[in-house]
Amino acid sequence: MDATHATPDHPVVAVTKDTELAVSIRRAAAAADRPLAEHGGPVPRRAWDRAPHLLLDAGCAHECVAAGLPRRAAVQVVCIGTPGLSEWRAAAAVGAETVLTLPDDEAALVAALAQRAERAAGGGAMIAVLGGRGGAGASTLAAATALTASARRGRGGLLVDCDPRGGGLDLLLGVERNPGLRWPAVVIEGGAVSAAALHDALPRTDDGVAVLSCGRGAGAAAPGAAALRAVVEAGRGVGDLVVCDVPRQPGSATETVLDLADLVVVVVPAQLRAAAAAETLAAAVRGSHPNVGVVVRGPAPGGLRAADIADLLGLPLLAAMRPEPGLAGALERGGLRLRRRSPLTGAATALLDLLDAGAGRAS
Repeated sequence: MDATHATPDHPVVAVTKDTELAVSIRRAAAAADRPLAEHGGPVPRRAWDRAPHLLLDAGCAHECVAAGLPRRAAVQVVCIGTPGLSEWRAAAAVGAETVLTLPDDEAALVAALAQRAERAAGGGAMIAVLGGRGGAGASTLAAATALTASARRGRGGLLVDCDPRGGGLDLLLGVERNPGLRWPAVVIEGGAVSAAALHDALPRTDDGVAVLSCGRGAGAAAPGAAALRAVVEAGRGVGDLVVCDVPRQPGSATETVLDLADLVVVVVPAQLRAAAAAETLAAAVRGSHPNVGVVVRGPAPGGLRAADIADLLGLPLLAAMRPEPGLAGALERGGLRLRRRSPLTGAATALLDLLDAGAGRAS
């Protein structure tokens, strides 16, 4: 079960009989400005369900499992000193996200409590888009999705560039001369970032989409996993739709984005070799995420159907996209601009409809 009824007004729940742990937890909750409720044993079911975050020592974790309290998100086992077998067994039994050593991991706990509160308050979502092969058009679809969402919702979202070899999403959108920070200049302190400050610091499109780009040349830089997590959580915390353009290459940043995503989209051209190239990536993502689908991009010179490609990859077909007339020229002359009935707009709308219908993970 997920903490679907949790709100930032409900207290963080700590379940421990260890006085030293309790002191460290109180410090972290105070630093994150979160109310705290402390228990020495299994908590009432209503409090268990409604807590935005649960912290348990190993013994209390086993007691909660024995009491029949269900698995849910936002649970961590905490301990003093190096975690041993008992702590890891307790984490596995209760379905905890991780084991934290206190007081050493207090800063990480503060960041987790603060981010969880922002996310519960905002209710935003995140789509990760990646290409099944190089040049598949993932960056263009990611940008189109962010622009379409902004027009649809009447507010700008956040488009995050995670690929330092992609040439920069600011260039794709024609905002490369707009003032604002790129990844090399973004500094994340303590694993948290203010969403308002981030929006104010980034270049924006005319539609109000804030763009966090990797830059180009010697100035290009790949974002770290902790920074990516902080940026995504900040955007979702204020209700933004966050769209991430994700590199195909495995790495900590890619894994972080895919773990955070409510929907993962693999873009594949309607060509046999492109579909074959995407098989390994699709299998890896399909095995690690519950909500993955494919967008097939035309043209199909060999007559390969979008449904055939989806079947080959073992993924649901989210959209079949016709070629976008004049796209290459438009990108050379000022960046991506969407027409109302364009194929890109249609594919982006299909993704947003799916997200609004509840395809994303609860967290």
